[in-house]
Amino acid sequence: MAQSARSHDIDMLHGSLAPKIMTFALPVAASGFLQQLFNAADVAVVGRFAGSDALAAVGANTYLISLMVNLFVGVSLGANVTIANCVGKGDDEGVRRATHTAIALSLACGLVLTVAGQLLARTVHQAIGTPEELLDQAMLYFRIYYLGMPPIMLYNFASAVLRSKGDTRRPLVVLVVSGALNVALNLLFVVGLRMDVAGVALATLLSNVASSLALVEMLRRETGPYHLSLRQLRIDRASLGGIVRVGLPAGIQSSVFSLSNIVLQAAINSLGATAMAATTVATNFEYFTYNAILGFSQAATTFVSQNDGAGNEARCRRSTRLALMLGPAFTFAVGALFYLLRVPLVGLFTTDAAVKPLAYDRILRATGFQWVNAINEIFSGAMRGYKRSTIPAAISIIGICGTRILWVHTGFAVLPTYAHLVLAYPISWAVTAVAQGVAYALVMRGRRRSDHLGRFSPVETL
Repeated sequence: MAQSARSHDIDMLHGSLAPKIMTFALPVAASGFLQQLFNAADVAVVGRFAGSDALAAVGANTYLISLMVNLFVGVSLGANVTIANCVGKGDDEGVRRATHTAIALSLACGLVLTVAGQLLARTVHQAIGTPEELLDQAMLYFRIYYLGMPPIMLYNFASAVLRSKGDTRRPLVVLVVSGALNVALNLLFVVGLRMDVAGVALATLLSNVASSLALVEMLRRETGPYHLSLRQLRIDRASLGGIVRVGLPAGIQSSVFSLSNIVLQAAINSLGATAMAATTVATNFEYFTYNAILGFSQAATTFVSQNDGAGNEARCRRSTRLALMLGPAFTFAVGALFYLLRVPLVGLFTTDAAVKPLAYDRILRATGFQWVNAINEIFSGAMRGYKRSTIPAAISIIGICGTRILWVHTGFAVLPTYAHLVLAYPISWAVTAVAQGVAYALVMRGRRRSDHLGRFSPVETL
């Protein structure tokens, strides 16, 4: 069993880097694609079989759900960095403590989110101006979805544990199965049982339960420091400190990023149900493309973290450079493909002739320029790998969130059209990518000054 488990791992400390980065990044990206298929299946089924009002009600939850989920998913990146750094140092006991801490923390975070979701559903929807005629359906989806927060958190933290040692394939296999389950349950609940919004939310909840339990079972069958014993689940203070130091700034960054999107969602809501439905459709393609970015960003984080633990600075830098070459190119290709296929793809989600042209426009202006955001995220990921998580978080809050909020109150206020509003996305990515590049260069300059002669190996291969 031990050998079988090791066969899934990537040796990040030795050998050629480029193929290993691709081997790591592509399954992570594919896993993200499949996670987005959960939402896409919800949107497609509800849009085709429950109507535009139900579609808008589901879409009104997109950024509200992301706001809190992203906070704790960001914390899971801290588990990735903490464990990967222990791997680089050869600290098996540190790996064991951090693994159990990560899983215990995921369950605690999930329970907090579940309670908050039940208590705050009406308040948050009223705060963003969800139209009264959509409020009951939107709240119902929100509350059912938040009942599934413990398995969602468990899946993300367990995935972070496995990815810290280079195992990106098994989380992908799990999502293939749970994604198929989600689609089948969507059809059963919505088409067969006419449950509409409640049906798509329940299908997502059950598929997330299945995926999280599968990963927990994989960790229970691991041997060595990654073996998960449910009886040993507890939070180790030192491990928690490492996870929080790296993960909390990343989580705040993602959460505030979602907060800026909520500001944009409120502006979209002011344009009416057609604009809301178009956003619900088009954001599916943005999330698919963003998951391509996450694959390379997490590759930068994990490769840098392991090699930093091993004291190989040259390999850290080369990992970042390769991710910066491969990530934006791959993201551009995905975005271009979605734009070329926009007509049949949007038709899968809606038949409303008024919704389609707005969705096409957003795909061009937002999805088509996600490759710029890839530069931003990869610089951020590399700095997190060095345990410098606060710097990219602060830059993203000021660059992305500040620019978007400013645009809503200036550019959009002057010309309040949907197309003009969507320009907030590429503008904010470009501003932030430049700032992250400057910050990374400054961090690297500081590390060069502190390097000891002879500490790092100068010879690396692509």
